[in-house]
Amino acid sequence: MHTGIKMVVHSLQTPRHRLTICVMYYLHTSKDCIVERKSILLARAVRQLRFQNWQSTSVQGRKSTLCCPSEEPYIYIGICQVSISLSPQYGLWFRLATVLDSAVLMKEYISAQAAKKKEPRLQKWKQVRRNRKLGNNEVQKLRSDVTEWTSWFNIDHPGGHGDFERLEAIRFYYRKRVCAHPTSIEARTTDWVKADQTGEVVHHSPDKGFWCINQEQPPGRLCSNYHIRFKCPVVHTYWSQWSAWTPCSATACGGPGVRARQRTCMNNMRFRYIVPPRCQGKALERQECIMPACQEDLWTEWGPWTVCSVTCGSGHTLRRRYCARTSIGQTCVGRPVEVKKCTGVPCSGCQHVCTLGRMNEECDNCICDQHVLLGTVHSTDGASLTGSRITMEDQPLVTVTTTDEAGSFRIPGVCANAQNRVLIEHKRFVPSVFQAVQNSTDTSVIKAILTRVESPYIVKHPETKVRFKDQHVTFCCKATGAPKPLKYLWYHNGTLLDTKNESTIVLRDLKRWQEGEYYCKVTNGFGYIKSAPASLTVIAKGQPNCKSEPLQHFIKLPSNCFQAATNSSFYNVRKCPNVGCAGDLDNELRCKDSTKFCCGVKRTEYEEVACQGYTLPVKVVAECSCKRCMDPKVLVRGQVVAADNGEPLRFGQIFIGSEQVGLTGYKGTFTIQVPQETRRLVVRFVDRRGKFVDTVKVFPFDRRSGAVYFNVKLMRKSKAIDVDSTKGITIPLGEMEGEDIIGKIEIPPNTFRRSTGESYDGKVKASVTFLDPRNINLAMTASSDLNFVDKEGNIQPLRTYGMFSAEFWEESSNHPLDADKVLVYLDAASIKMPEHVQKMKLWSLNPDTGFWEEESLFHIEKQKRNKREERTFLIGNMEIRERRLFNLDVPENRRCYVKVRAYMSEKFLPGEQLEGVVISLINLEPLPGYTANPRAWGRFDSVITGPSGACLPAFCDAVQPDAYTAYVTATFGAEELEAAASSPKMNPNVIGVTQPFLSKLDYRRTDHEDKQLKKTAFKINLPKPNANNIDETNGPIYAYKNMRDCEEASVSANHFRFYKVEKDKYEYNVVPFEENDLTSWTGDHLAWWPNPQEFRACYIKVKVNGPEEVMVRSRNYGGTHPVTTGQLYGIRDMRSVHDLVKSNVSSACVEFKCGGMLFDQSAVDRTLVTLIPQGSCRRTAINSLLQEYLHRHPPSAVNNDTAAFSMLAPVDPLGHNYGIYTVTDQNPRLAKEIAIGRCFDGTSDGFSREMKVNMGNALTFTCQEKLVTRQSLFQRIQNSPAETIAEIGAEMRRLVQTRPSRSRIVAYPSGQRSRRARGNERSSRPAQQ
Repeated sequence: MHTGIKMVVHSLQTPRHRLTICVMYYLHTSKDCIVERKSILLARAVRQLRFQNWQSTSVQGRKSTLCCPSEEPYIYIGICQVSISLSPQYGLWFRLATVLDSAVLMKEYISAQAAKKKEPRLQKWKQVRRNRKLGNNEVQKLRSDVTEWTSWFNIDHPGGHGDFERLEAIRFYYRKRVCAHPTSIEARTTDWVKADQTGEVVHHSPDKGFWCINQEQPPGRLCSNYHIRFKCPVVHTYWSQWSAWTPCSATACGGPGVRARQRTCMNNMRFRYIVPPRCQGKALERQECIMPACQEDLWTEWGPWTVCSVTCGSGHTLRRRYCARTSIGQTCVGRPVEVKKCTGVPCSGCQHVCTLGRMNEECDNCICDQHVLLGTVHSTDGASLTGSRITMEDQPLVTVTTTDEAGSFRIPGVCANAQNRVLIEHKRFVPSVFQAVQNSTDTSVIKAILTRVESPYIVKHPETKVRFKDQHVTFCCKATGAPKPLKYLWYHNGTLLDTKNESTIVLRDLKRWQEGEYYCKVTNGFGYIKSAPASLTVIAKGQPNCKSEPLQHFIKLPSNCFQAATNSSFYNVRKCPNVGCAGDLDNELRCKDSTKFCCGVKRTEYEEVACQGYTLPVKVVAECSCKRCMDPKVLVRGQVVAADNGEPLRFGQIFIGSEQVGLTGYKGTFTIQVPQETRRLVVRFVDRRGKFVDTVKVFPFDRRSGAVYFNVKLMRKSKAIDVDSTKGITIPLGEMEGEDIIGKIEIPPNTFRRSTGESYDGKVKASVTFLDPRNINLAMTASSDLNFVDKEGNIQPLRTYGMFSAEFWEESSNHPLDADKVLVYLDAASIKMPEHVQKMKLWSLNPDTGFWEEESLFHIEKQKRNKREERTFLIGNMEIRERRLFNLDVPENRRCYVKVRAYMSEKFLPGEQLEGVVISLINLEPLPGYTANPRAWGRFDSVITGPSGACLPAFCDAVQPDAYTAYVTATFGAEELEAAASSPKMNPNVIGVTQPFLSKLDYRRTDHEDKQLKKTAFKINLPKPNANNIDETNGPIYAYKNMRDCEEASVSANHFRFYKVEKDKYEYNVVPFEENDLTSWTGDHLAWWPNPQEFRACYIKVKVNGPEEVMVRSRNYGGTHPVTTGQLYGIRDMRSVHDLVKSNVSSACVEFKCGGMLFDQSAVDRTLVTLIPQGSCRRTAINSLLQEYLHRHPPSAVNNDTAAFSMLAPVDPLGHNYGIYTVTDQNPRLAKEIAIGRCFDGTSDGFSREMKVNMGNALTFTCQEKLVTRQSLFQRIQNSPAETIAEIGAEMRRLVQTRPSRSRIVAYPSGQRSRRARGNERSSRPAQQ
């Protein structure tokens, strides 16, 4: 028996030179020949064909014989790799690689053949194929016994009772990473020591997880910090057969529609999987369809008019006609009925006739004296609705009765017939009509359940799209709300379109004039909401879809790589524009295109940059084309802590809408993956322990940057007080030492109710927490983004005068309670702007949408505080039910935008702008008025920086420049950025704003007067820019209507600045990549980041003994990968940072390229990393654990030079005990920030910006300070100018008198001779005459 491969040319066509090749794998036995044929279509003429590790036949002609007849069954039997070289002018290689499992299948085939020698060949073949299925257009061998390890998990810390890594908890945090039934478990400490080698008492089970209890350990010893992983079966997936096509969605004849078919992703697992694995490909396929054209037929003649419907007064008469159809597919166009008015003689008396009962005196309704209608009204959660208004449907303005405290009502005299329908209305509930059900001869019953009114809210926004002319496009919009149905209005560039009130708009045969912005506006009768706009670009025929010529893009070179051509240290590597383009879509009428296309890199060229003494390789973009866009996953990360003392919210619940999406960690950390269609991310944090107020946050994010980090501050709940429900209570709002209260809450007696509506008269625990705007430290704890939706569907800002949360519960059972008829008092003296008094409203927060909704208006009432003092209060009323967070707010229309940019350093280079930075602006009280805090805050906003910085909304004033002021801060990751300095003198070139507008803004950094304060914020006035003053039309303050000017402002326009506080550092990549823009990633073996969906940052900590801070460089070359061995990936430079206490020691956290798979995922490369400190340094110590690890994982790098250190980068995430810090994240900058913070701290899970030089080091170098043995010319002139000038003159006269020597050609050896050799040569040279 032997195996082989044979290639046969079936056809060769000209002039296009398309060659069809059949590659056959065959298995020869004494009786059978099994062949598989695969067709490969190659473009152009094939010049040569080679098969590696197989026998082959050369291509001589257009036909060849097969090893056995074509009707024989076939089977995979081996591994084959085919290389084909194309014509010389293309210089390309086409490689086809097919990997097959030969051993198992050969064994199965031989066993089946031996067991069933007498069976027909086809039946034998079916036995061999029994365990294989066709999936994703490929035949896959399904192996239920193959397993693989998961990633490492560490969700608990060894504090408290021990370390508990429970499988149930891991599934909650990482539900997509662990199978339902792991087969094995492995545990290691964070120091990479196996659990059975630690000497500790541990427990582990694949179905329960791992746990280590401190009480079970030997005396004086506690559990280590462990991380674990599980072994799970490998899941093979395959598609089921396609279902039949659904009927066409169009209903009208001749109308366009869509039909679909689907298939199911199957897998080979016999047990349940937590999250079913996904198959490659599409589960749903759609096609356009058109109903047959309408076939008009003829109507019959109109019939006669009927008799008038009344005998007196005004009525109507009608006539009919009928459609004379000849077939089912035909239809008639027009109306079958016509109606007109008719008038009889004037009526005298009541003409209505009652079928049941008698007519009332008004002659407008029938009365059944012996019949009674009974009813109850409840909400969807079972609460009784007191005071509901009951009317009859045909008389909605006449109130018949209202519901009592139990939600019941009684209407006597209503007849039990279908015409008597009841309309029930209740405040903030959807009015509904109900039909009574008769349960006896004299009573009918209605059990009404009302739904709370929900303003419409967009959950699916239209998508931006690019199309060619004459193509089709669909925009979709989806909203929630109550009541339904919703009404959808579509706008194009602000103009209302004539649509059919549908959530989808279809545009066919596109023309250029149809491009622009599209958005939908939704209403349900109780409110409006607008969607985010989507842009449509229509590309004309002949117009380039994506310009092939790349744009200029300069990268910074090392300091010793000055380029004479550009007269700078920058090199143009070019880049493709980040714009969408029109690609090849399978269906143009999808709401969301199945594939996004944008201009990307088509081809790069290798170039070398000349530096001093060496050259740098670089990949330069040579050509752009339209290709599939990378759609990065967007993550929101952060930490939730108390505002007063930083206590973390441990294991708090995280909700998006009504769905819980996770828990916070032990240190309050959280990670949320933003859903694909989300434009407004509303997240609610709930403390199950009841310490903190439930907080709703609206997180801004940027889909291009991948991830963003937030610090969330929580307010601690006020201490609960005892309340007698039969007496009521008044609770003050805003108690500050030395200040009057802002307001109070008055709860009348007997107003507490259970959720069922039942009155409660027992003891009550009450907690009312007030967010005082006079305390600026609490601004970060404000819930939501202080916005509401107006009657036109536009999002408008609010200015707050205080927020409060109110919670009540039964003292005995802790069951929550509701409260009715609650009065809220607001002291008018706390409102510093008189025009705000009339506009003040009480608002409640919708936790699902994050918008504030109007609760009630205020009315003015005067109260005497004492005999001489009279105070004016604004009074509003409310109900405390489902919503527990309220706001005292005023809509404000004096708005502007503030332009802010963030930079990588205080050099403020345009090419070093930071994206993904959270810029926050706190609006302050317009006028001073408090002794404790002269200006209270009124609004808090956050915006994420993009390619052009950030535009922050703010209140401004056109009359008084300092009427409104603001504090502005910036954070990146967990780090606060510094603002541009304002002292000792304001420099417009540093701040970024020109004079005289800068003086009007009164820019002040927080350390302007006190140098001990932090430098991470600045305060400015907010004057509205004067359009007639040219100095105020170029930013950084923009009028609200000029938002687009703010967003599109050039980097040379006025703007405020923040920058990262970092020591000198430098980064160079052979394959350029903008970490701010994940779509700029290019797939290349030399790419620093091999995976655009997951970025892994690696740092090594180097300790330097010496008085000076030293620059440490890491050179990163290919180490073990056959393609990249010896080729440069990139360079990283980082200056060491001194210890805060010791002045003669410092440490540097230096980035290096992580080891692992390259972008093609074919093989692992352990990067060859060389660390070289600048100056006279020698290596004095290597971390023993790191040295042992490198010794146990060969090959080892050569380390003969004591002035440097080389290693092959570890593939495992080692940790701080090795001096290696590894972090994986969806965003490269965030991964680096977290890794640097851990490196500074010297721990694997901490964070610090203060260098701890004696913790977590991998290497130690000792560097000597270079002694100054000779003064420079400048120093000599400064110290002794007359003597130095005399020496220079004497030397110049000597040179003039000296005759030049005769030129000689000297043959130098391969190496340069030393100074001593050259000196000996000069001494042995004979004197010239």
